[in-house]
Amino acid sequence: MSRIHEALQRAYLERGKAPASGELQVVEPPTTSSFPPVTSGFEEPPIVRAEVALENVAEHPWNPSTNSLPTLGDRGMGVEQFRSLRSHVYQARYEAPLKTVLIASGMPAEGKSFIAANLAVSLARNSIHNILLIDADLRRPTLHDLLGAPNKPGLSDYLAGKADLVDVMQRARAPKSSDDGVAAKIANLTFIPSGGSCDNSSELVANRRMEELIASVSPNFDWIVIDAPPVLAVTDAVELSRAADAVLLVARGASTPYQVAQRTKTAFWTARILGFVLNAVKEAPGKKSYNYNYNYYYSGEPETNGHAKRQ
Repeated sequence: MSRIHEALQRAYLERGKAPASGELQVVEPPTTSSFPPVTSGFEEPPIVRAEVALENVAEHPWNPSTNSLPTLGDRGMGVEQFRSLRSHVYQARYEAPLKTVLIASGMPAEGKSFIAANLAVSLARNSIHNILLIDADLRRPTLHDLLGAPNKPGLSDYLAGKADLVDVMQRARAPKSSDDGVAAKIANLTFIPSGGSCDNSSELVANRRMEELIASVSPNFDWIVIDAPPVLAVTDAVELSRAADAVLLVARGASTPYQVAQRTKTAFWTARILGFVLNAVKEAPGKKSYNYNYNYYYSGEPETNGHAKRQ
């Protein structure tokens, strides 16, 4: 006799009434197997890979900002800082497959675009393979200014279906001679700018087109670096992280609050996080001051004389 049956009998007896024969009927709850399988009736379309021919990518006369791109130099503190960061990123590749790295921060003005651009340039200068830099901050794009490159057409045009993939890619115009220093140093760097500003960036980056883009270009590049908008300001960065292999977070020394750093890390709880870049550091902080409970990489913007080391 089931427990439900016994409970009903006790209830009858407490009220001074015995159940008549057949009055007491117990219907056992159905098991999961009693129900037919539920299907949504919707299947996500497969990711479509477009053929990408780098020889068809347009070339433009870039005019990079050497003040904001210290990695264009041959020596100096900034060069060494990003060499150290580049080395740590290379090491992460030995732990698990890694090609596409999303650069993100919690709030604006923490230096994520500076980190993204210089990491891409450092990777390009250390490789004979192709490197791709994508400006996915569709609200406040910065990378085209750092590279001195056109901003249109760009990522927003591709995601909206207004441009083909090869049309939004660009490279620095091939150097006329080996003496053309800046152009020669980044000859293997390809850039996808943000494109025209838009009000529906969250919807654009959430569609399958971003994953299709990464799947299409991946065979052509050794590294793909994506600059994302601040994650605590808009949801775009979390959507973008689904198309990346890992996330590299940026905080600003003596500026980013501990709580903001923690919330930034939590926002990417489903992603593989490589660590924090502590940007614009004049003096390496102690563990107690900036204990984010994560890996740090120190970097300094050109004027900061920061320390580049891992804690």
